[in-house]
Amino acid sequence: MRRYIRRYSRQQAKEKVFDSVLAQLVLDKALRDFEKTQILMKIDESLQNRDREEFIRLTEKLRSVS
Repeated sequence: MRRYIRRYSRQQAKEKVFDSVLAQLVLDKALRDFEKTQILMKIDESLQNRDREEFIRLTEKLRSVS
């Protein structure tokens, strides 16, 4: 009986770790997507303003995020 309880607890611990890792991956992706969207909006603005330097800086930043 003890072995069954111990294995069940280990399984629960593994599931918690898996859930934590999965949650972190989802959060990281959401933050990356948000940052990309913000950069793309700023790139559009720099194009409208014909600001070449800002455009180049932002496109380089976008490459590093991607």
